Amino acid sequence: MNKLNTIIVLLFLFKGTLLLAQEKYTLSGKISEFSSNETLIGVNIIFPDLQTGTTTNEYGFYSITLPKGDYNILISYIGFEDIRTTITLDKDITKNFNLVEASETLNEVVIKENVEKLNLKKPQMSVNALTSATIKQIPVVLGEVDVIKSITLLPGVTNAGEGSSGFNVRGGAADQNLILLDEATIYNSSHLFGFFSVFNPDAIKDLKLYKGGIPSRYGGRVSSVLDIYQKEGNSKTFHANGGIGIVSSRLLVEGPLEKNKGSFLLGGRTSYAHLFLPLFDLNNKAYFYDLNTKLSYKLTPNNNIYLSGYFGRDLFSISDSFENTYGNSVVNFRWNHLFSDKIFSNLSLIYSDYYYGLKLNLVEFNWVSGIQNINIKYDFKHYLNDKLKLEYGLNSIYYMFNPGKIEPSTPTSGINSFKLIDKYAFENALYLDAEHQITDKLALSYGLRYSSFLRLGQNELNIYENDNPVTFNEELQIYQKAEPIGTESFSRSKTIKSFGNFEPRFSLAYQLNENSSVKVSYNKMSQYLHLLSNTSSPTPLDVWTPSGKYIKPQLLNQYAIGYFKSLKNDNYTIEVEGFYKNIKNRIDYIDGADLIANNAIEQVILNGKARAYGLELLLRKNQGNFKGWLAYTLSKSEQQTPGRTPSEIGINNGKWYNTGYDKTHDISLTGSYQLNKKWSFSTNFLFQTGQPTTYPDSQYQYNGIVIPSYKGRNEYRLPTYHRLDIAANYTPKPNKNKGWQSQWVFGIYNVYNRKNAASIRFSTNSDTGVNEATRLSIFGIIPSVSYNFKF
Repeated sequence: MNKLNTIIVLLFLFKGTLLLAQEKYTLSGKISEFSSNETLIGVNIIFPDLQTGTTTNEYGFYSITLPKGDYNILISYIGFEDIRTTITLDKDITKNFNLVEASETLNEVVIKENVEKLNLKKPQMSVNALTSATIKQIPVVLGEVDVIKSITLLPGVTNAGEGSSGFNVRGGAADQNLILLDEATIYNSSHLFGFFSVFNPDAIKDLKLYKGGIPSRYGGRVSSVLDIYQKEGNSKTFHANGGIGIVSSRLLVEGPLEKNKGSFLLGGRTSYAHLFLPLFDLNNKAYFYDLNTKLSYKLTPNNNIYLSGYFGRDLFSISDSFENTYGNSVVNFRWNHLFSDKIFSNLSLIYSDYYYGLKLNLVEFNWVSGIQNINIKYDFKHYLNDKLKLEYGLNSIYYMFNPGKIEPSTPTSGINSFKLIDKYAFENALYLDAEHQITDKLALSYGLRYSSFLRLGQNELNIYENDNPVTFNEELQIYQKAEPIGTESFSRSKTIKSFGNFEPRFSLAYQLNENSSVKVSYNKMSQYLHLLSNTSSPTPLDVWTPSGKYIKPQLLNQYAIGYFKSLKNDNYTIEVEGFYKNIKNRIDYIDGADLIANNAIEQVILNGKARAYGLELLLRKNQGNFKGWLAYTLSKSEQQTPGRTPSEIGINNGKWYNTGYDKTHDISLTGSYQLNKKWSFSTNFLFQTGQPTTYPDSQYQYNGIVIPSYKGRNEYRLPTYHRLDIAANYTPKPNKNKGWQSQWVFGIYNVYNRKNAASIRFSTNSDTGVNEATRLSIFGIIPSVSYNFKF
């Protein structure tokens, strides 16, 4: 009997050894566009026989490990012709693919990475992407293509206000969005105070918006991540494209530094509407310009380097009395290295700067403020096998905050030089992400990020009694600034305050059948930077400040669940998601808070909390002459700052109140129709609940002065917002693929001339003494025409 048991054990061991010894090999490589060698992000590499596959990363690299054998392969990417081939995997193979652009690419309307059924298995959820072609077809104000306004047509995303480039995601504030351009942080995404965004659509390669289920490699914000990558440039031939519009023009050129090895890209935009102002006897100016650039070079098959940058400036002036200049500057040097066919790495050194300058000639002084950071990050993608992929890395960011500096502009100025105290901080993070296909139906994505934040020493820091910079006057029932009892100074190498947070991430996808799946996700995130603003939209006057001794970091918990279904062979898709999130330590302002040029900002803010919840619906039509989507969001966004002690009333009497970006209903309908090869038409319709606002509900007189009385914060709303936009695209020679190619774009913004209220102002009529409400509207009906070209 013992011999029989021994034989059975040996058989099992032998069988296990055979299973472990099953030969597996790795297929890896890069996928790029045939005409330019531009690498492609998110391409599907599918093995239909195994019902498995992978996708390319941000640099077009893919890797998958499978058992030895012969396989059919499908290479699929929206807007490009499929590649179907076979391969014998009997050794590790490096194979690159070039995809040919499909003829209908310019008219493609897709808002997701891919429409392949494989995506139903992926645990990634709450993510949307827009192709460059889609963005260029959406009608926008003054005919200028705009990335930010395009993503506000997605569910869960709303605009921060008429004519604003800010956006709110799932009831979050504009400053809670992490905006990245080639991995560099953009602190202000607007040109001309929100009329345009800073992103040149001609230079954009890929755009993804993460609303939830955010991977561990991202951190520092608690609402969303907008991740944008610029094109690398054409390494085969020289090309140029651009456009001429009513108020602005653009030009982008690209070509090889060394054929098939290196490339350059240089793009610029400028506006010129201010040139016509002298015709109306106006000595005012309002214009912007920006520059996008990128250099790419393949050192060896396993090493690539990139140098990318962005520089933008806005100038706005009123006669000789006022001049405002602001803008972003970013530079990123990256090195891609392939350690093996399974390990891909990217090392980045990034510099980001936001500058704000103001000249007030009437009072003879200049004002300068801004924020700078230097960021080094090292990321790895480890393709263990076809079922498990790891991503891990680290990054460190050094911040320099310039809250403001005032200098006299003339020798006779009565203003003395004054410098607000500079602030410094150091943010570090480590992360690990895993994407794991457990079974054919169940897939998980799980990860952990650890972030730390060090508020570094500064020249002078106020000391308050009981460490309380805000006091409560029980007699007057108001909050007041506390008087400092002293100050202390720290050397730059000292740490004033430190924070550390574990940020787990988790997503799950379960495929119900071939055409439907359910997904759930959880995110915990930390935000150590705060935007000080009296408005709900990001204006250039906003000032960033770090967490520290008196300001705590914001902490988020977000939960989401979704149902996803494909109909009629992916002709239609349905996505339904519900979400709930809560945020601790959301800063709130005491009544009468002065935020600008305040050297002790801690005296006017309190730590509160916020919450948001809602339901999102996205119905898409992906194929045919008519394509488009319907997006609907039902949501609620609230904030609360209760009293710190039983005797304090808190903000708004400690009750929950609507945030300035709460919109109960948000409907977007977007469509595109291809009439023939020459003509295509597009339209979008928006309907939104009016933004919350605070109105006076009564008034009283004191010494002959009429004083308005306010009840609660954001208890009222602006009128409902809605508008219809249309556009027509005309291509004179649609079959021309070489030489000069052109396209005309005709558009009408706000077709029925809806006077949507940006704000409502109350005043007393000097003649009648009656209180009056005045609606301020920014845009009525605006026709536009643009001429686009490429060669």
